[in-house]
Amino acid sequence: MTDADATGEGGDADPAGDPGDADTTGDAGRPGDAGSGPVVDLDWEGSGGLLPVVAQDAGTGEVLMLAYVSPEALERTRETGLAHYHSRSRDELWKKGGTSGHVQRIDEVRVDCDGDALLYRVHQEGGACHTGFQSCFHRDLSGEEVGERVFDPDEVYDDD
Repeated sequence: MTDADATGEGGDADPAGDPGDADTTGDAGRPGDAGSGPVVDLDWEGSGGLLPVVAQDAGTGEVLMLAYVSPEALERTRETGLAHYHSRSRDELWKKGGTSGHVQRIDEVRVDCDGDALLYRVHQEGGACHTGFQSCFHRDLSGEEVGERVFDPDEVYDDD
């Protein structure tokens, strides 16, 4: 498999519509399939090389976080079955939970209708938010906390 095949960059599916040329079932990111098989065409160029990814708890449906993925991060996610993202602030690849241990195990990766956004359905270990909450969406518009704090970030992260 070429890098282009693994990341969705490069050639289009066969215009004749051969079903073996593109995975349109939405399960390209299932751990058993991680790193294997084609990927639907993704619009990397239209989004500046990064796609937004919503991480959702596969069991409860709760939205956990929004992040961005590069082709490299998507490839690592597929290879390992663990969520990898691209940090825009540090401009680097990062494995979710690399510091905290609060990893996201991929159940499924879905692609939106335009190929310019992804949904990671995950099994979250520990909290998803670096502020200690289960979800990054732990406040309503008035600022009231509506989510559950599940860990103390001062005990998890160093202030180096």
